[in-house]
Amino acid sequence: MNKLIIACLLLIGSAGFSFAGKEKTIENLKAAVKGETTASEKYAGYAGQAKKEGFIQIEAMFSAASKSEAIHAANHKSVLVKMGQKIDSFKPEFDVKTTKENITDAIKGESYEISTMYPGFISTAKMESENDAIKSFRWAMETEKKHQQIYQSALNALNAGTAVKLPKVYWVCPKCGNTYDVSKPESSCSFCSTSSDRFLKFIDR
Repeated sequence: MNKLIIACLLLIGSAGFSFAGKEKTIENLKAAVKGETTASEKYAGYAGQAKKEGFIQIEAMFSAASKSEAIHAANHKSVLVKMGQKIDSFKPEFDVKTTKENITDAIKGESYEISTMYPGFISTAKMESENDAIKSFRWAMETEKKHQQIYQSALNALNAGTAVKLPKVYWVCPKCGNTYDVSKPESSCSFCSTSSDRFLKFIDR
């Protein structure tokens, strides 16, 4: 009987240690959900501002990005649920300014995510052997790299007075959020292999 009790206590202790070893990744996932949810709503606001200013191509760009960030947030949430976690509701806070200021802010946000936030989150998830988190973080990070380039091109065009020459169509992969600024995307997503037939289309109107 004593041996059985000891075995049970060891099992419980092992399970507790395993959970504790994943606490940082859980914390990072929750932070990422809040960050991506805020970005999604913020970019939707930026799209509305671009429309007000007559930049319909930039409106389409931010609308696509908003959806992409929502997908990232949903993916992070799914990993949390799989880990038996939940995230408390919250109200995203942000300011909508001029389109030029909004794009500059978007570039700053993406730069932080791809240079600091996601690399750190991925490194921690690797140490804690959380493969689902690694995948979700990596999909988001690789997409943010593309967003940063898209935003920089938009800012350059805005400064040059050539915004009307920006892409008119954007595509978003519904599984990983990968974003394309081409008239016709490749046959399948380069990140998660989802067929392009399922891609979400955003076009200037």
